[in-house]
Amino acid sequence: MKTFHLAAKPTSYPSPRRLLSAAALVLCATTLAACSKDEAPKESKPGQALASVNGEEITVLQLNEELQRLGVGAQQQQVAGKQVLQALIDRELLESEAAKEKLDRDPKVMQAIERARSLIIAQAYMQKRLGEPQRPSQAEVEDYFNKNPQFFSNRKQFAMNELILAASDLTPEVRAAADSAKSLEEVAVFLDARNIKYGRAQVTRSTADLNAQLSAKLLSMQKGQLFAVKEGDRAMLISIAEVRDAPVTLAVAAPQITQYLTNKKNKELAAAEIQRLRGTAKIAYLNKEYEPNPNAPAGGAPAAAPADPAGAGEAAATAVATAPAGQSSVAPPPESGPTTDKSALERGVAGLK
Repeated sequence: MKTFHLAAKPTSYPSPRRLLSAAALVLCATTLAACSKDEAPKESKPGQALASVNGEEITVLQLNEELQRLGVGAQQQQVAGKQVLQALIDRELLESEAAKEKLDRDPKVMQAIERARSLIIAQAYMQKRLGEPQRPSQAEVEDYFNKNPQFFSNRKQFAMNELILAASDLTPEVRAAADSAKSLEEVAVFLDARNIKYGRAQVTRSTADLNAQLSAKLLSMQKGQLFAVKEGDRAMLISIAEVRDAPVTLAVAAPQITQYLTNKKNKELAAAEIQRLRGTAKIAYLNKEYEPNPNAPAGGAPAAAPADPAGAGEAAATAVATAPAGQSSVAPPPESGPTTDKSALERGVAGLK
């Protein structure tokens, strides 16, 4: 029986859960923002005050900045604004208490503040250097659409049924039973007879959600064929219920293709700028153990943080692979680098045994 290793798709659209998560990030920022307020004279902050916390004002400018960072739409701002304001109040309370305990002088906090400062300045430089994101032309969008039919015109959708159980319960005995079973229901009967707990689920994936190797393997399988998936401490026994055509038109895909190509171009420009700076700088490795392999590409993971001109990090890189709520993805999965290529092979092809 074949075994796959899959990863869940990310979501990049604003939602109540995202707003709550963002509020948590606002609270976490206290560690970076803590300062000795008891030693410094209070200054009036610019902008109309929305709230006062022990004499410290929270202004419209602060709220608008947080909303802008979250990417909240105009129709959501009233509800989101109330939630974010509460998070700002909580942050002010925590910041004040942190200042009383002199946490701003803690070596770890000072190091975190310095790191954040360095990243912010580096990102500001990159944004200034790159300018406004360069959007692709209509011809470029159409060309990408035509060259990648597996994501669009020839897109396939897999409807699958699952039995979910603990990974430790996926024993050789269970695998053998699944190999000889003619349906997922036969496997369920086998699990029931041995008091093995499991749950049921139905999932849908498309060729735009999966890497090319894994999509090809699924397309080669017959309807009803069983295979196993390991995902952390869970295991799934899955059968393909249906494979159906799910084509996407250029009109529907164009906005996401545009965003994808925009991100791709900006990353290329950012990488070129870092390469230019490295070429003009004198870089000496005082500890030879950390000197990179001369055959390795210049730069590395740490440089990727300021390289995102939009400041959106991983979410921006994968946004193109996520569709609005209620729709399946219509764009390709994120591009693979050396590391993600290896991970994809481990999750997909290497798991087909």
